[in-house]
Amino acid sequence: MPEQESELTLSEEARAEAEAAAENSAIEMPLQDTGDAQPVARAEFDQLKTERDQLLDRLARIQAEFENARKRADRERLEFRDYAVGSVVEQFLPVLDNFELALKATGSAEQLRSGVELILKQMEEVLRQLQVSAVPALGAEFDPRHHEALGSVERHDIPDQHVAEEIRRGYKIRERLLRPALVRIASNPKQTSE
Repeated sequence: MPEQESELTLSEEARAEAEAAAENSAIEMPLQDTGDAQPVARAEFDQLKTERDQLLDRLARIQAEFENARKRADRERLEFRDYAVGSVVEQFLPVLDNFELALKATGSAEQLRSGVELILKQMEEVLRQLQVSAVPALGAEFDPRHHEALGSVERHDIPDQHVAEEIRRGYKIRERLLRPALVRIASNPKQTSE
């Protein structure tokens, strides 16, 4: 478990910062001598000073609480991310184990191939459970939102501007594209001349 950051406590330094901020933000108004200014009673002055001190103390406490809440939210966000990544990785661990077993196998090339095909099916099943699906490409009409064109190939058996070859499979999670399919597009001269 990551080491917890210490919570802020109200200190004299925080109180001094709050007082300085309050004093700096105060609007200075020039005193006008109206001739009938009455001196403020000492009791009233002490009461106002006490009230100001209480407000400054409250401000310092609220600032400390806010800082603690921000740190706690950051910590919780990191913990949630680690939990989410951990639950996904956990589903891929059996696939990794099977790849390691395949590398240790001493069977024929055909046995190794069939083992890798089983591992591929297992991997596709894990992706399906995570709601990750392949982007349809081969034979589909070229869609720049889902396909990335690597080039074009002259083909007479495929309609113009359709995917002729899939170089790298694209994937999406639900409806959000994770990566586009890398494809070559068919260029059919018979269709373009008509």
